[in-house]
Parts: sequence; C-alpha cells; structure tokens
Amino acid sequence: MDNSGKWLENVDWLVMWEATKQTLYMTAISVVATFILGTLLGMLLFLTSKGNLWENKPINTVISAVVNIFRSIPFIILIVLLIPFTTFLVGSMIGETAALPALIIGAAPFYARLVEIGLREIDKGVIEAARSMGATTGTIIWKVLLPESLPALISGITVTGIAIVGYTAMAGAIGAGGLGNLAYNLGFQRNQNDVTFVATVIILIIVFVIQFIGDFITSKIDKR
Repeated sequence: MDNSGKWLENVDWLVMWEATKQTLYMTAISVVATFILGTLLGMLLFLTSKGNLWENKPINTVISAVVNIFRSIPFIILIVLLIPFTTFLVGSMIGETAALPALIIGAAPFYARLVEIGLREIDKGVIEAARSMGATTGTIIWKVLLPESLPALISGITVTGIAIVGYTAMAGAIGAGGLGNLAYNLGFQRNQNDVTFVATVIILIIVFVIQFIGDFITSKIDKR
C-alpha cells in the first residue's frame, strides 16, 4: 500500500518515544555525574592555583593538563579511544549505558573550566574575611566558595547539559541508542527525512527545556 502522500509516514512513535527516553537517560545521568566531577576538578584547579588556599603548582599543572587534554579531544574520537575502557566498565560498547563514560569524561573537563572561572569571579575580600575569622578550608568551601559561585555553576551546567545533548546525538551515530541513533540509522541511512526531522525537533525541545530550567534557577538564586 502506497503511503507516499502521508505526512510523517515513516515515523514510528513508539520507537521515537523509546529513543527519546534513551536520550533523556544519557543526558540526565551525564549531567549529574558531570556536575559532581566537574565541580570537584574545578574546585581543585582553583584551590591549588597561585595565591589560594591549597596553592600547589605541580598538582595544579597536572590537573590543568589532564583537563586541557580531555577537553581538546573531539568527542567522536574520544568515544573510539574509550572503547576498551567502556567495554571493561559496562561489558559492552553498544547501548545508552555504554555511552555514559565517554559523555562524562568528555563533558566534565569542559565544565571544570567553567567552575574555575566562576570561582575566580568571587571577591577575594570575602574569602580573606572568612580566613581572618578562623574559618577552616572546609567551611570556606561550603559556606563561601560554593554559595557565592552557585549562579555561575548553574549557568555553567546549563551550557554543559546542552553540549551533552549534542554529544548523545553523536554517540547515537555509533550505536549508543537515542535520538541521534534513530536520526542516523533510520533517517539518514534509509533516506527517511521525516524521521530525522522529528528526532531533531525533539532534541531541540530538550535543549530549550534545559535552557529554561537553568535560566529559571539562576534567576532565583542570583542575588546580584
């Protein structure tokens, strides 16, 4: 039966929904893990830099080099490089869970630099005031650095989350599942442009939602 006249005739909405759930799964897990790991890395970069609480040039140089290396590797190449590690970790290089190590390792260094930038914007006087009152390093981190930089951290993870959605689409092209996989395998390779179109629209909606949530939270916590 010829359905050539029907709009979106090739779109299987159950398959599209399943792919959307896979993309949301990859994005959500990666954003949470990236926020934690990236914040730790960014905090270490800041604290070990010149003039700060844990000033240590060798450690700062090593962390900075690692961050720069992984931040500079194109994501599609990073996925390939991490195949042995991914296979060891999750037992497979195919599927949405197998994409998580590459997504997190690819995004965390990028976010770490945004965290470092956010921390550097804090007024040095606030930190010095806390130190002069005898606050421990832990207290300064939890009561000064994190609260003062929180708007920048939220803005940073919003930008990073949007980048992760793009990464999931690339990961999908080599078997990670999700909307990227659907758009490439069913849309591009089978010349089903309507599938590619719908997958792209859903990805855009996800991006817009992440941006809206990030902007909303930032506006609520930014006291400036």
